[in-house]
Amino acid sequence: MSPSGVILYGPPGSGKDTITAELSALRPEFALFQRLKAGPGRTTGYRLTTAEHIEELSQAGEILYRNSRYAADYAVDRGEVSGLVGSGRVPVLHMGQVVGAQSVAAFPINWVRVLLWCPEDVTRLRCQGRGDKDLEARLKAWRETRQDLLDHAAEPWSLVIRTDDVSAAQAALAIDEARLAGAPAEVRDIRELVG
Repeated sequence: MSPSGVILYGPPGSGKDTITAELSALRPEFALFQRLKAGPGRTTGYRLTTAEHIEELSQAGEILYRNSRYAADYAVDRGEVSGLVGSGRVPVLHMGQVVGAQSVAAFPINWVRVLLWCPEDVTRLRCQGRGDKDLEARLKAWRETRQDLLDHAAEPWSLVIRTDDVSAAQAALAIDEARLAGAPAEVRDIRELVG
């Protein structure tokens, strides 16, 4: 089987971390891609660095995608994706912008592009449940993600999963099956999904 990866795109609270844990439990080759991060906030799941280092990598053409959110800078670097793929792992990337999913999908492996979705009230409950201190910023990001999807309604997805309708284990199984089948990304009408 040719190298593959998974892009999980969705708003805060849509289940990216939980589904990634389920994917790793399903198959040990699944590995969370830890983005570079410079700035305040959560540290778990990131490789902490400086904004200057991210800029240096960018100038060298080593950044697949970078963005700023929650007063921090984030980056997906080519070297880390290559390293995971080269070691036989299946990188799982968490994305919050369609342009980021597009940029990463240009890396030449078979990507399963997964749109994870849940309503805003579910995001609120999940963020409160996990103790997020920046709830209003997370809800703002939910609304930005919804608009991002509407602005990119013709974006192709391999799977669209309502995480308030299926368990994380069911979602992980569907993602793995799509990966094994080489499921292509297709344009789906997401306007009804995001309301």
